Amino acid sequence: MHQQTASRTPFSESPLTSAAKLSVQGVYKTYATRGKQKLTVLQDINFEIFPREFVCLVGSSGCGKSTLLNIIAGLIPPSEGRVTVDGQCVTGRPGSDRGMVFQGYTLYPWLTVAQNVAFGLQFQGMPKAEQRERVRYFLDVVGLGQFAHSYPKQLSGGMKQRVAIARALANEPAVLLMDEPFGALDAQTKEQMQQFLLELWERTHVTVLMITHDVEEAIYLSQRVYVMGSRPGYIQSEITIPLPEHRDLDIKLSSEFVAVKRQIIHALRDDALTA
Repeated sequence: MHQQTASRTPFSESPLTSAAKLSVQGVYKTYATRGKQKLTVLQDINFEIFPREFVCLVGSSGCGKSTLLNIIAGLIPPSEGRVTVDGQCVTGRPGSDRGMVFQGYTLYPWLTVAQNVAFGLQFQGMPKAEQRERVRYFLDVVGLGQFAHSYPKQLSGGMKQRVAIARALANEPAVLLMDEPFGALDAQTKEQMQQFLLELWERTHVTVLMITHDVEEAIYLSQRVYVMGSRPGYIQSEITIPLPEHRDLDIKLSSEFVAVKRQIIHALRDDALTA
């Protein structure tokens, strides 16, 4: 395990290359129902995400977004197909290659903020001194260094989610997976967290795959958006976001932003009409 220092930018790697960081190939998911019939939830899912990309998956409720993310995380197996990270097949639960941030904060209430962030590092056998340094660094990255000794119940919803993100980042995953991480927040806090996450991504350039039902959120955060169709879930379209990497919230009012929003909404509407 390498030494983490505050002078080093985490997740630093070469610029975007042709080698995919995350690859989803021919993924199907079916469940047995009564009798001999099977319910197909996901059908022939194929896409790639490249190093330092921020990509969002959007789709209507019930299209299989969360199921797909759970397969990528290794929480459930695909019925067919495979998922690879850096060319290695995903066969188990999230580890050093895949960090996961859920909609719920999933913090341990009996542990302090620092202890929550350090939780995964303990299982790596990391020396205590390096754990403390790593935790201090990533709490500073998410702007919560002064709350290291606080407990989750003492934090706001947005602060709890920052702790969850810091915990995932502390393991320096190859890919950060996010399952509607701001879905439980009020509108104002949600926008603040979107801006925070984008600034964090600009700073770390960790590769991110995030699912959301919020079209504006997907456009604001990502460089590409995959639109999922439903019954069964499939990749309906891929949309490149023609916006500069650095964005502020006012960009949501721009004509370019509105045009992409219209394109995604029409894709979702077309799926609803044909479902």
